[in-house]
Amino acid sequence: MSNTLSYDDVVRTLDDLPSLPAVVMELLNSIDQDDVDISVLAKKVSYDQALTAKTLRLANSSLYGLQVKVTTIQQAITYLGFQTTRNLITAAAVTGCFAEGHCPGFDHKAFWRHSIATAACAKVLARQMRFNQDYAFTAGLLHDIGRLVLVSCFPNQYSETLAYRDAHDCYLLDAERTVLGVDHVDAGLALAEHWNFSDTMRLAIGGHHDPEAPGAGFLAAIIHVADAIVHALDLAQVQDDLVPPVSTVAWTALGLDEEIYLQLFRETELQYEEISMVLLS
Repeated sequence: MSNTLSYDDVVRTLDDLPSLPAVVMELLNSIDQDDVDISVLAKKVSYDQALTAKTLRLANSSLYGLQVKVTTIQQAITYLGFQTTRNLITAAAVTGCFAEGHCPGFDHKAFWRHSIATAACAKVLARQMRFNQDYAFTAGLLHDIGRLVLVSCFPNQYSETLAYRDAHDCYLLDAERTVLGVDHVDAGLALAEHWNFSDTMRLAIGGHHDPEAPGAGFLAAIIHVADAIVHALDLAQVQDDLVPPVSTVAWTALGLDEEIYLQLFRETELQYEEISMVLLS
């Protein structure tokens, strides 16, 4: 097909994308480091007023159940810990980073509704699995970020992809591969490399549709299952949304019973409402 792209085509366009605030890049690059000077980072973040306001609204939401109202980034770190605050800052920055593009057929709000719901679900799942909830929340939020890369860099081709999906009633991933020759997982990995995401995040983005791939890691299984649950709950409110096939291996690896899943659904819906109000306002 004339529109077919290669991985290199995607990589070449990444410099044209909006960049995250420098302090957020610093936070992402330091995700696996323990020797970060927290007070310096807190000070840098506080210079970005819009980012600070959004982060503090999230920190004060019922998601974290704080008994005190936090009014500074430093306070948020004191009460929530550095990991959690860093992830809230990242969430606040990334959701405001991409402008609503000029791609006919692409619903920007629905995209973020799905991403936020997946983040909420992944966080609840991670708690059940005694896995790092902050990693799960951020990976859930960013798992489909490659779609924004394709929408921003190749709006016309992506519009054709969406039309193809609707005409053939197929999964988006299949439509992307057919029309573009690359998919949002490829684009997400290219961006993860470009933005220096940690290996943990890269693996989750790369493996969320294929958690059985060698080396995909446990976080990919969590995101894979969270993604499917959120499609099934239809939190993004997308018409004719197909629930992606769920890997039996990933589902079994989580080993949760029906009662826990019902509780998980309820909690995901509640947290989703709360986080959306902050991040999409």
